Amino acid sequence: MTDDRRQRGLEMMRQVYGWDIDDAPGDFFGITVDHLFADIWARPGLSMRDRRLLLLGALAGRGLNDVLDIQIPAALSNSELTAAELREIAIFLTHYIGWPLGAKLSVQIDTLIAQHEKRLKSG
Repeated sequence: MTDDRRQRGLEMMRQVYGWDIDDAPGDFFGITVDHLFADIWARPGLSMRDRRLLLLGALAGRGLNDVLDIQIPAALSNSELTAAELREIAIFLTHYIGWPLGAKLSVQIDTLIAQHEKRLKSG
């Protein structure tokens, strides 16, 4: 790990999640920052929106709603996806991931959109 690589990774994490992330100890965190964010998320060829769409589909397909609770608000906050686009994603994905996961995703998206809109109105 170089200091430059770590800083690039931390900056990309900030862009992906939409909030400041401080460096932290441990190999797991270091590998995540240095490889996943400094190298993989920063690669040319796909936009941030493209990467987010792929990630949302993968997470929804696995039923990883706890991680979707992070990724969906980040997509809204970063203006990568609109509320209407997220709702359309739920409709589309339901037909590939199955009705139970899709229904859960649809409710989750509506809940997170409402929270996002409430934050915008109050802040």
